[in-house]
Amino acid sequence: MCGITGFWDISREINNDKLPIVVQQMSNSLIHRGPDDQGHWVDTEKGIALGHRRLAIVDLSPLGHQPMMSVNERYIIVFNGEVYNFIELRQQLELLGHRFRSHSDTEVMLASFTQWGVIDAVKRFNGMFAFALWDCVEEVLHLGRDRLGEKPLYYGWIGKTFIFASELKALKTYPDFQPEINRNALALFLRLGYIPTPYSIYEGIYKLPPGTLLSWNGESTHSQPIPYWSFRVAAESGIVQPFTGTETEAIAELETLLLDAVKMRMIADVPLGAFLSGGIDSSTVVALMQATSSQSVKTFSIGFHEDAYNEAHYAKAVAQHLGCQHTEYYVTPQEALAVIPKLANLYDEPFSDASQIPTFLVSQLARKYVTVTLSGDGGDELFTGYERYFFGRDIWQKIGWIPQTMRHISAKSLTTIMPTGTGLGEKVHKFAEILALPQKEALYNRLISHWKQPETIVINSSEPATAISDQKFWLNSLDFTQHMMYVDSLTYLPDDILTKVDRASMGVSLESRVPLLDHRVVEFAWRIPLSMKIRSSRGKWLLRQVLYKYVPQNLIDRPKMGFGVPIDSWLREPLQDWAEALLDKNRLQTQGFFNPEPIRQKWTEHLSGNRNWHFYLWDVLMFQAWLEENLAP
Repeated sequence: MCGITGFWDISREINNDKLPIVVQQMSNSLIHRGPDDQGHWVDTEKGIALGHRRLAIVDLSPLGHQPMMSVNERYIIVFNGEVYNFIELRQQLELLGHRFRSHSDTEVMLASFTQWGVIDAVKRFNGMFAFALWDCVEEVLHLGRDRLGEKPLYYGWIGKTFIFASELKALKTYPDFQPEINRNALALFLRLGYIPTPYSIYEGIYKLPPGTLLSWNGESTHSQPIPYWSFRVAAESGIVQPFTGTETEAIAELETLLLDAVKMRMIADVPLGAFLSGGIDSSTVVALMQATSSQSVKTFSIGFHEDAYNEAHYAKAVAQHLGCQHTEYYVTPQEALAVIPKLANLYDEPFSDASQIPTFLVSQLARKYVTVTLSGDGGDELFTGYERYFFGRDIWQKIGWIPQTMRHISAKSLTTIMPTGTGLGEKVHKFAEILALPQKEALYNRLISHWKQPETIVINSSEPATAISDQKFWLNSLDFTQHMMYVDSLTYLPDDILTKVDRASMGVSLESRVPLLDHRVVEFAWRIPLSMKIRSSRGKWLLRQVLYKYVPQNLIDRPKMGFGVPIDSWLREPLQDWAEALLDKNRLQTQGFFNPEPIRQKWTEHLSGNRNWHFYLWDVLMFQAWLEENLAP
């Protein structure tokens, strides 16, 4: 796990003697991602520079130092992440005549590129990774990102200079970087609470999509990423060729896949543990870790004194049953609030999933004891864990059969006869809005949206198309529940969930691994029919059956809780002055990004206690805090 950065200045605007200085400044901004070592490589003739910060996980010796050159001196790589099947690949390569100096996965990657070429090699990697690879022979720079988007990678052009980095803060240190807010991306942020791939908060800077390679030869500044693996294809293949075995066989196959995925992710030369909330996903991962380990697995959870947000006692019960070495810490409101000033720098672009706070706190706790943790992320998207999958389906079953024209007329009538000044009126208008939606996909869009019309809030913005709103990304063969799971996996999973975990963990120099997102598990999950995922209006049936082999059902079965904090009440009490300053009408007008009126209205209504607008307000506040941190004069 590391931080990578670099640039290719084909116009040679930077003097040769300054190339190492510039790339070292860029990589030093990522020291939190790699406190153990740093290095850079430059080719002054070509104007290319690669920088690296290392968090040593596998082969802690200097032989794992990066940038690393292949034995034949054709390739130079900087790499962030892990290739978990590197031992298997190394054995294959040794049979083909390759010899190795280190025990690192990085050296195996380089040998794989040499033996099979870039695209064929990446297809063989099972891992989480983002890398930059310079081909000295072809004079091509390749960027690559793992299949599900566990590791981040930003890129863009400044004039004719190509720049890239694990985080935006490294790009900002490049001498000619001129940050300009992408107002269209800001509109997306107000809708979703995160900025979806390929966009970033800055004009001209993009996120490399998961499962793609981008190769640049120094000519066109419009090179497009090319998929080497496609979630769409995985989903389509699973629907077309579903699993046809019995339930018992499905349980056995899933358990086998998960055991192998977990075992691979336990390879490390440093202390290792796991996040444990006591929910289905994290409990499954920990149970399988303990089943494959000869020692007690170290597990970590945080608790809150507010019962509505506390799952720590559930986690403790699961850990005790499995025989884990469990550490829990109850966080005070003051400790949670102290995280908020760190968020703008930690997340590097506006990000408003409030569970970022407890995620950072549990990462901070785990880092006192281990360098690597496993987490249960991905289970909700693969095995139907979110409430909206059931809520959305139930709503559409009630109204979807009504002809669209009739729904539209009925919605218009309801809004005409019922004013909005009362609580009942508000509910009627919300129902009318849902009733008027043209299709089930539009209902999903509304369910996951914070600000429903962000273009009216962000001045001079035009909300761009995403996999949520653009039919070209959709699969016609999916029912509504599958559609929601599919689009979540393309958007919410990489750009919210995995972003949250990466920045929180790497912010304290902790590596987090995600076994449920092994691509073999993902592909198998999409072969499983919904009847093996949903039973009695509850999701994750198949995953539960695997877990029940290791943990009694009574320790697990309970309503799903979000990993959150009481932002709604905080905004009315300890955070009120902070929020008021950021939401000041004159301030908003002067900055010129937001239309102040609807924001101020929601702020006033929230403070009164009559409405709970914390999702909407937290979006604006996180942008305002980010703006103050990053673009203040």
